[in-house]
Amino acid sequence: MCCCCCECGCYECYDACCDRCCCGCVSYDTRETIFYCAVCLLLVAAVVLLAVLLAAYGFIRHVSITVESASLTRFNLSSPSEATALAYNLSLTLAVRNKNWAMSIKNTKDLEAGYSFDGQRFERVKLAGEGEKHPAGKTRVYHLDSGSDNAYAALGNAGVAEFKKENATGVFEVEVAVTGEVRYQAHYTKCKLAATCPLKLQLAPPGTPAVVFQKVKCKLAAADKNC
Repeated sequence: MCCCCCECGCYECYDACCDRCCCGCVSYDTRETIFYCAVCLLLVAAVVLLAVLLAAYGFIRHVSITVESASLTRFNLSSPSEATALAYNLSLTLAVRNKNWAMSIKNTKDLEAGYSFDGQRFERVKLAGEGEKHPAGKTRVYHLDSGSDNAYAALGNAGVAEFKKENATGVFEVEVAVTGEVRYQAHYTKCKLAATCPLKLQLAPPGTPAVVFQKVKCKLAAADKNC
């Protein structure tokens, strides 16, 4: 027969009988319940932490690129003896947004914008250099002003005909292509970045009223398999 610990002055639990009757001890069943509750809480915390890390770094959200504004104040065709060329003045504002809320982006190659008319490139502009970082959740805005009196463009007869056609309307179709290579934080794969932004620009020579420009969302090329 077991005596109660409270009666005998014992404050330590030596057996199941004492656990049940001792005033100063936590019962075996209670200790077991607390232990399993603590284990469950740790497991839940681990699952939540894993889910957060997976959401933050497991899935890549590719950048979005938009042309916020653009203006064309000169776009003329010149034909020196050696090649067809364009004389132009083009200004635009490009916005590149990193849609990842936790991952930054690092350029592994220069980020560039190229201008083309009728499929022929006539200008290339550097936006950001190799090694530059784009913070998570941030939007980088690039203001570009380009011009030339004699920019080479291999238009050929078909390109010249297209230029004359669009020149008659005063609206020129110029494509902006954004290209580069990036690496997302916590990922080792280098991902190619390519986007095209088709613009319809109304010629507005200096001194004429500004032309209203509607923002253009650029189309991203399909991502590589590992990106």
